[in-house]
Amino acid sequence: MRRVCHGFVTLRALRVLLRGMQRGPGQDKGLLISLLRREAPLPVQSAMPVPAAAEEALAELASRAAALAAASGGNLPECFASVPDPRDPRGIRHSLPCALALCTAAVLCGNTAIEDVTAWVHAAPQEVLAAASARRSALGVLAAAHPDTVVRIFTALGAQGLAQHAGAYLAVRAHPGPVTFPVAGPGWLPAVAADGKAVRGAAGDDGLIPYLLAAVTRGTGAVLAESLIGPKTNEVPELAPLLRGLNEYYCLAGHVITADAGHTVRAHARLICEELLAHYVLTVKLNTPRLQAELDALDWASVPVQHATEEHGHGRRERRTIQVMDAPAHIKARFPHVRQVALIERYVTRTVRARKGKRWVRKQVKSAIAVFIITSLDAREAAPEHIAGYVRGHWTIENKVHWVRDVTFREDASRVRTGPRPRIMATLRNLAIGLIRQAGYTKIAATIRKIKYDTALLLTILGLETPS
Repeated sequence: MRRVCHGFVTLRALRVLLRGMQRGPGQDKGLLISLLRREAPLPVQSAMPVPAAAEEALAELASRAAALAAASGGNLPECFASVPDPRDPRGIRHSLPCALALCTAAVLCGNTAIEDVTAWVHAAPQEVLAAASARRSALGVLAAAHPDTVVRIFTALGAQGLAQHAGAYLAVRAHPGPVTFPVAGPGWLPAVAADGKAVRGAAGDDGLIPYLLAAVTRGTGAVLAESLIGPKTNEVPELAPLLRGLNEYYCLAGHVITADAGHTVRAHARLICEELLAHYVLTVKLNTPRLQAELDALDWASVPVQHATEEHGHGRRERRTIQVMDAPAHIKARFPHVRQVALIERYVTRTVRARKGKRWVRKQVKSAIAVFIITSLDAREAAPEHIAGYVRGHWTIENKVHWVRDVTFREDASRVRTGPRPRIMATLRNLAIGLIRQAGYTKIAATIRKIKYDTALLLTILGLETPS
């Protein structure tokens, strides 16, 4: 009997589900089952009908869909309304959802410093204030929170709660579709990359630079979950809590989890395959010397190159090749759930300028790098080109999230040092990047320049409508 798990349902399904929950207990399951059975399968899915035993899986999906809807809300203000407000309810003049929505708009307009964000919020256009449901003053004019009020909110707000709700909001919009396995043949599965980043401009309670571990969708680079790494640990033991927390509202079953070589440990492989019912694609380096030595001793000379890619640009020419074989028995005995092993070789030719006497001349510098890959995907689930794509796609988190935060949003140059404020600003940057990419724009800096002078585009990316 095949196992069924759907990572997402449509927004229409979530709305109907919530209406069913309001009508009475026990009705949401039937509503969700009727909607899911009308969903079209992905190209890699089997078209077999859902057996009666899948009712339990659908009931589990109903609870996850309700958790996702509760964490994300219908729109951005509703998402922020789920974040606990740390202020005393007596005397609140500006709602927390309005303040956070305006701060997100300020970041989308390219404001990188907290002083610029609060100043933009205080002087926000009337159309944006109306869309964010700002309060009206005694004169009937829409008014935004004072910069000092926004700073006080940031100082008292729970950073982890905001990051979770923002990730859930992007998760609903990402909507990769239902995932059913076993798959009918090799094809692309939804992938999530996990990696950490230092917030170099900030300092934790212990005086050290804080690190944030994030889970990001492959392709769009939407940050689905992010957590702070403790002062006396590293990102390796923090991966399991991050994935478990994400799996509570974003079903990871059938997904492919990628991580760097530091996470190539047996406990993570068992967690991903046995508890999350997902797959892994992991890199093997010298931090696992015995596994690396056994992979290096395999007869790769007898394995042909099964897939190759070539790229030109930025003054270099790069060729990548991959050789894949089924995992031998001794490799399976050493590492759990491994089904295939691969050798990826990268040959790079760079054109550089070098000084020769009094003249500058161009010369070519060649280099070669080899890396071993292990995966729980078998040959029926992933062909060599898919494994190579998952490995290359892992760099989505570096190229489309970390690099953008450092260069476009100047995160490392931020003067926000202590407390929850550095994390809150990082969450707003993640949210801005995700909203821009999910709106169909790929060039973040160019889009920010457009948003800065186009209020209609700003409201469209925020998903807000001006009241008529």
